[in-house]
Amino acid sequence: MPALFIGGAGMLSNADIAFVPDQYFRKGSVMFRYIMRRILMLIPVLLGVTFIVFSLMYITPSDPAQMMLGANASPAAYKQMREDMGLDAPFIVQYGRFLFGYKHPVFGYKGLLFGDLGRSYVSNRIIFELILSSFPNTLILSVGALILALLLGIPIGIISATKPYSVADMVFTVFALLGASMPVFWIAMVLIYTFANNLRIFPAIANPRDFLSLVLPIITLSMNSMAIIMRMTRSSMLDVMQQDYIRTARVKGMDEKTVIFKHALRNALIPVVTVAGLQFGSLLGGAVLTEKIFSYPGLGSIMVDAIFQKDTPQILGSVCFVAITFTVINLAVDILYGFIDPRIKSTFSTKKKLVRGNQ
Repeated sequence: MPALFIGGAGMLSNADIAFVPDQYFRKGSVMFRYIMRRILMLIPVLLGVTFIVFSLMYITPSDPAQMMLGANASPAAYKQMREDMGLDAPFIVQYGRFLFGYKHPVFGYKGLLFGDLGRSYVSNRIIFELILSSFPNTLILSVGALILALLLGIPIGIISATKPYSVADMVFTVFALLGASMPVFWIAMVLIYTFANNLRIFPAIANPRDFLSLVLPIITLSMNSMAIIMRMTRSSMLDVMQQDYIRTARVKGMDEKTVIFKHALRNALIPVVTVAGLQFGSLLGGAVLTEKIFSYPGLGSIMVDAIFQKDTPQILGSVCFVAITFTVINLAVDILYGFIDPRIKSTFSTKKKLVRGNQ
């Protein structure tokens, strides 16, 4: 195998190449191992989430058997119902059934690990069918809110970073603080009062098939995320703009727009992507209040109704579904790093140079 030139550092001998990690030569091995580690780390996280959720539901004073039979049921019927539903078993046994299934002709189910938690105590519908039928509506709100937050938060953050401590920066900072501190329900009430009741521009009740009715809930849901993304973009841009390679680019006479958007922004977006991924997961879980205020038929409304109706299987299924979705989104954000982080790109380019030299 011939020796290689690496930039201006001199010769790289065969012995030196032997000390280069093997991960640089196997196609996709670095990313594959990284993804597998992340997936394995999700397993204890998801088990912990399911255990906490199940424990909280277990210690609540609600009794599904009494709810189904009514207050006038006889003690014998009540005892038989608890046995049929498996509620008389110890806690650890019930948790095991929750994960791996419960065999019963009426109340049986395959378990969370097999995507089956039986039927709702209230509507008698299959739980995950009910979740999957309402989740697209919540996804519409969350995606719309995230897009709006990114479209406004990133440009405002760039303007604030390129003109620090100016009037525009101070105005945007106040806007970000208000957006991050105002409660969701208060924002929704102000928007409904202003644009639905007084101006009558947008309807107060949201419908997933009517885009105009989605404007107010999307704005309501995006305010907090927009403020966080704006502040993160500003902070990251200010840090990147102080780096040596930015000063070098300016000394070489590069246009300021090229310096900002080609060199500074690409590096500054790395932490912003993390925040955006976390915010998307928060939007999915935080849409509960927004959906209830705007009477929107999403997963959040189902969760609230299940809590008031003490529909234990529906609550467990909905919360676990949101938790799993949140962790999968975080995994996707980590994988996305490989495409936007210049350091990872340089790693792969170095690998290609070494491979070409070996040929």
